[in-house]
Amino acid sequence: MKKLITTLALGVAVATSAFAWPDKPIKLVVPFPAGGTSDVLARLIGAKLSESLGQPVIVDNRPGSSGNLGADFVAKSPADGHTLVLMDVGNLVIAPSLYKLPFDVLKDFTPVAMVAYSPHLLVVSNKLPVKTMDELIAHAKTNPGKVNYAAAAGMGSATHIAGVQFAQRSGIRWNYVPYKGGSQAMNDLVGGHVDVTFNGMVATYPHVKADKIRLIAVSSASRQPEVPDAPTVSEKHPGFLTGSWQGLLAPSGTPQAAIDKLHAEVLRITALPEIQEKLVTMGAQPSKMSTVEFSNWLKAEIPAMAKIVKDEKITLE
Repeated sequence: MKKLITTLALGVAVATSAFAWPDKPIKLVVPFPAGGTSDVLARLIGAKLSESLGQPVIVDNRPGSSGNLGADFVAKSPADGHTLVLMDVGNLVIAPSLYKLPFDVLKDFTPVAMVAYSPHLLVVSNKLPVKTMDELIAHAKTNPGKVNYAAAAGMGSATHIAGVQFAQRSGIRWNYVPYKGGSQAMNDLVGGHVDVTFNGMVATYPHVKADKIRLIAVSSASRQPEVPDAPTVSEKHPGFLTGSWQGLLAPSGTPQAAIDKLHAEVLRITALPEIQEKLVTMGAQPSKMSTVEFSNWLKAEIPAMAKIVKDEKITLE
């Protein structure tokens, strides 16, 4: 009996040691160009993960199809814990209602950690002669179809849907200009090549602080401490709530030990004082969702967003 117990214990030890994760560099895919909200957070979190896991974390930007291209790459990658995606998961809950996807969000991904939430900022070019929501709406009504709205991250993205919802609730019509990512949209907004957009606060607020673009409103439920004078969109359109929910996901089937370790590390990193300070400065709110809560969030948001798409008659045309 003693020999049997020893043999079993040895077998458990061997099985445990066999899963030596991570044993090579980790590829952290961002399905948008560099400079956007997902990219900023991926580089911030990735640098700390490299330190704690003892392996390089390489941020790999793979933009295209409103984030679906990079997401599909990860969905079809080996489920060994060495390929992850960090993205605005708002895109994932919208995409099933607008695209024929080559992957199934709920079946092909394992949620790892909801990293942070940041509201969208409704911002306009300094060239546009408006300073308030009422002025923006009046200008758009006077110039139907002539105000150019930057659909950051492409048609069907969270920023595009935010623009559609605002336009439909305000009774206005503007021209949607698709971009591969928020950084490109911001550059054109700063340059005055487009007029208006909703975009994640993390990537947008620095341009507001530098007076390169004008802040009109925020899309959160309450006013933001960083910009207390900026009204919320919900003050004019009750119940209006959009934003950037940044989540880390792995291919379905990734070993639970890797998922648990990554989840714990992300929560530890976002609780570090220096990271907290950076997130707050950027207007992001760290999330403490468990992996189960993250999974349930996806399951609830997909049908909820499908209802919005249907009710608002949102299409990609």
